[in-house]
Amino acid sequence: MRKEVRASHILVQTKEQADEILANIKEGKDFAQIAGEVSLCPSGRDGGDLGFFGRGMMVKPFEDAAFELKEVGDVSQPVETQFGWHLIKLTGFIDE
Repeated sequence: MRKEVRASHILVQTKEQADEILANIKEGKDFAQIAGEVSLCPSGRDGGDLGFFGRGMMVKPFEDAAFELKEVGDVSQPVETQFGWHLIKLTGFIDE
């Protein structure tokens, strides 16, 4: 079971934007570069890096999606929260 995950994210306003960005990532575009160019979150300056976090530290839909990612490098489907639409990339984890 995962104790903590390290993730990066891209935050945009619409699902359509998130879908388009996800398609670009699947075509090989760099997640961190896209985050720096379009993410509405200040973390975009750092390629979307949010560092390590445990359960209960993020809003539930975001947390659930981040903890469901299996392998480093995996990117989530678009996830909606009260902040907008996120694409989440797993960049590390610590198991219990």
